[in-house]
Amino acid sequence: MANMNLARTVRCVCLLLLVTAFAGCTSRQEPPPEAKGRVNATGAFVKHFGAVPPVDKGSCYGFVIYFPSAREAGKVLPFPFFSFDEASLKKVALGKLIAGMGDQKSYQGELTQPFPVGSRVLDVSQSAGTVTVNFSKELNSIKSDPQVQQAVVNAVTLTLRQFAGVTTVVFKVEGADSSLNKLVAKADESAVLPLAAPRLLGVTGMKEKGAANVEEIDAFFDRPVDIKELTLSGADGRKIEGDIYQSVFDMAGVLKARNPQPYQPGTPLKVRWKVTDKLGRSASGDADVALEIKEH
Repeated sequence: MANMNLARTVRCVCLLLLVTAFAGCTSRQEPPPEAKGRVNATGAFVKHFGAVPPVDKGSCYGFVIYFPSAREAGKVLPFPFFSFDEASLKKVALGKLIAGMGDQKSYQGELTQPFPVGSRVLDVSQSAGTVTVNFSKELNSIKSDPQVQQAVVNAVTLTLRQFAGVTTVVFKVEGADSSLNKLVAKADESAVLPLAAPRLLGVTGMKEKGAANVEEIDAFFDRPVDIKELTLSGADGRKIEGDIYQSVFDMAGVLKARNPQPYQPGTPLKVRWKVTDKLGRSASGDADVALEIKEH
């Protein structure tokens, strides 16, 4: 597979909101043995999504963030995230958990955001097996509904306990112990909902800054997948010709257009796909999708 340059790789994964800050990745072409990167994954990642796809260089970390379910109170759904910065994994994970996944249309109505507006993580510290999370004062405004509170505790506790050496999670608000601590003992794997088949998240056209034509079109999925089939067509049904590649971490199918066109935001495309995730769950679809446009 052809290498994608650094800017395109960083852009590709960041669009998903499933990747934290990193540098130095390329596409899935097999590199020379001496250049191959090192991939680490938490047990939770492997359990829910399988082995992390290889990277060309650097040390990558695959982990899970558990987002509260809107359909089953107190339950959580796992999502894959990646980072090249081991030191910040816990704080980054909690920041993305609080930010939520509200912009993912494929999961609208399935995820809820129980954290009060303005909630922030002030500090994350670890002593032996205990991780203490100090939240901003907004967390004290959490709804009094026990199921809402348990959803927050489950999401935070399960996200943190996947990391090596973490056995206990302590909640604080502006340095003071939180009443949420009484719910930590109830946070266990029974709160995790089983994953359904992979989903298409969206389709984005990429072009050079200031350019008129879209050079590539990326179809993003909600987890690492092996792409069995990916076809993109215009509203007239005419297939967009080009070569298909898989992006870094196998999170997207990348169509390198043979004849770049000046597509506009919102251009309707017909997308046909067939994918299988790393644990053998398969999905296929045929849908009309509005194209997003990004510059790099």
